Amino acid sequence: MSTDTASNQPWHVPDPSPWPIVGTIGAFVTAVGLIWFMQTGVPWALIIGGIIVVYTMMGWWREVIKEASDGHSHTSLVKTGLRFGMLLFIASEVMFFFAFFWAYFHSSLPILSNVAGPWPNGDIKALGAAGIPMLNTLLLLTSSLTVTIAHHAILENDNKRVVNWTGITVLLGIVFLGVQVYEYVILPFGLSDGIYPSTFYLATGFHGFHVFVGTVFLIVCYFRARAGSFTTDAHIGFEAAAWYWHFVDVVWVFLYINVYWWGAASFGHLQVN
Repeated sequence: MSTDTASNQPWHVPDPSPWPIVGTIGAFVTAVGLIWFMQTGVPWALIIGGIIVVYTMMGWWREVIKEASDGHSHTSLVKTGLRFGMLLFIASEVMFFFAFFWAYFHSSLPILSNVAGPWPNGDIKALGAAGIPMLNTLLLLTSSLTVTIAHHAILENDNKRVVNWTGITVLLGIVFLGVQVYEYVILPFGLSDGIYPSTFYLATGFHGFHVFVGTVFLIVCYFRARAGSFTTDAHIGFEAAAWYWHFVDVVWVFLYINVYWWGAASFGHLQVN
């Protein structure tokens, strides 16, 4: 292929990058470190893996932002590919959370459960939907509105509103995480106290991790908005962050209904005699 042909084709071919292999190593070390931490209580491998993952995110996002700003790498076809890639990633995340919800229902419904005992098990009482869970629901639903306002502000070429509403969304995400941590601190049960606590922490904990990732994603968008990087024709990064944030919000609505409301309802305590 000639140089002219290569330069005129609509696809962007990135330069060789170390981030895929570095990110893979970081994910592997993090997974092993998490298992090690749960078995022995030693956190060092988990911390090292987390640092590698964060370093990968910083380096990889820096390269993608540079590509998005050069004026020629992200053609219309490349943008379409990026959108489909983000949608497929979110679809994979849907399957991820489906497994968590299935673990919860499999343990709580007598018709499915191999345990076939009371739910929750032992002396543990299911958490209700009022109080902290309701507060977090309001926080995330509000944040979904604010990120939508920021997105529309980009389309209207109002960068000041983009910065302000993205910042508000980030703040709401941070408050949500703070409230979630507070709930964990005051809970009367731990991760290993039974099947109900295990499935509860599994679902809410991984959702909280996704909120953390989404908040970091939006923080990057906030600083990019302050630098004037987003235009009406070029804001794929913000679109991806907004889609991811809406996905996190929808998952929380299902989690709130199933884990908090349904779990504490009278039919959530069914048992087989």
